[in-house]
Amino acid sequence: MARDLLLAIDVGTGSVRAALLTGTGETLAFAAAEHEQIVPQYGWSEQRPADWWTGAVAVIRRVLDMLPGAAARVAAIGACGQMHATVLVDADGQPALEAVPLWNDKRNRTLLDTFMQEQPWEALLPVAGNPPSVAWWGFKLQWLKAHRPEAYARTALVLSPKDWINFRLTGAVAIDAPEASCTYLFDVRHGTWSDALAQRLGLDPKLLPPIREPYDVLAGISRQAAAETGLHEGTPVVVGISDYPAALLGSGVIEPGLASDVTGTSTLLTLCTTAPVLHPVISNVRGALPNWSAFTILDAGGDAMRWARRAFHENHYEYDRIVSLAAGVPAGAGSLVFLPYLNGERLGERANSRAQFIGLTSGHGAGHLHRAVMEGVAFAAARNLRIMEAAGNRLDRVVAAGGGAKTPLWLEIKASLYGCPILTTAAEESGVLGCAMLAGTGIGLYPDLPAAVSQLVRFTGEIQPNPRWMETYARLQPVFDHAYTSSELYWTMLEAAEAADTAAGSHLQTSN
Repeated sequence: MARDLLLAIDVGTGSVRAALLTGTGETLAFAAAEHEQIVPQYGWSEQRPADWWTGAVAVIRRVLDMLPGAAARVAAIGACGQMHATVLVDADGQPALEAVPLWNDKRNRTLLDTFMQEQPWEALLPVAGNPPSVAWWGFKLQWLKAHRPEAYARTALVLSPKDWINFRLTGAVAIDAPEASCTYLFDVRHGTWSDALAQRLGLDPKLLPPIREPYDVLAGISRQAAAETGLHEGTPVVVGISDYPAALLGSGVIEPGLASDVTGTSTLLTLCTTAPVLHPVISNVRGALPNWSAFTILDAGGDAMRWARRAFHENHYEYDRIVSLAAGVPAGAGSLVFLPYLNGERLGERANSRAQFIGLTSGHGAGHLHRAVMEGVAFAAARNLRIMEAAGNRLDRVVAAGGGAKTPLWLEIKASLYGCPILTTAAEESGVLGCAMLAGTGIGLYPDLPAAVSQLVRFTGEIQPNPRWMETYARLQPVFDHAYTSSELYWTMLEAAEAADTAAGSHLQTSN
């Protein structure tokens, strides 16, 4: 029987997914198994590695059962997974902790703040390639060493979720270079672990796994894993990649000049570059190819539209009606500008930033407000893209994904602000497609990743910038930028007023 299928596995935050794809990228079988996110207290977020493996076994068996003789047809396996989760593994190959901190776990905030106060972190940017963040492995391991000393002492190896699944599948260990690059333990200049960064964090670099390329063959399916999953022993498994670079690969964003806009609740902006963009508000991840993806996360995105729907209409209007209202007013929303920082910023120059309307008059109606919200998100995104471009990088095209990619008006607004066309893709599961490309490249089905992208990535539409809107936005972008840089005084004053109110309320309660 021909080995004509590729198995992709995606270990996400909400579920483990598996798919069987043909060499031309067609998905023949798909399955998902949800798992629990544990929140022991505010700011904490954990999951059990055992649950990932249970889910992986379940979905692999389900997709194999969907096609006759599927196990014998699987030519190679590629996995991706949520980034930054920190799996401590002991000398017996077992998790040293039952539940491990995830990417969105913020329990290490105090340690991070101390590091940024005591260390010359801006001077470390050329080495780490990233500003410090609670997400990175280095700071999660620092917290685990301090607060889970027994587990840390038993740790022989640290793995990511995807690497844990690969270890269970093959018994072999490695980490892909993209995942390693976002740990604050990686030297972006040399592509290796940094003893100097580990020393600054008080960590042992011997705990870190070997770094390999995502398309390298790691090992074959072990006898034990074959018995558990139904896969054939010896089926090759590639090193794989973290989920974010996998999605970029599956969207075709792998060459300098290409960018990605993934707008869901937040807006994740990425520009493919030849080198990391060293800036306090820009993070960098190495790509599936040996280039870089500079990225920034804007907490505003679909969440801003969701807020406006609730605040202005008590959720009684459908989104189509809101977009129709916004489309009924001219670009620039009648010189109404919206700063979309409803929840502050994760990676911003002003962490205490807030949302505000500028230029509001009695002549503005609901359509102006909604268009200003959509344009405000795009103004903020364009501002971040310009930081990336200022480092000498070009921006040729943007590939859009997420819920925001389904709104043509928003895409035209963004194209006009970004100054380049925006493409939409046919793939609903870009990460899964990226995994299949890695698996196929690892066994020689595709000569290289660019060839895989050329063969498998399909674009469904292209939105061009509107020249008239571009002129309007060019006049309003400086208004947005100046409002952002000059409003910190008011945000700080508001914080002080709120702190005084809280203190007065506490004093009143104590007196009573």
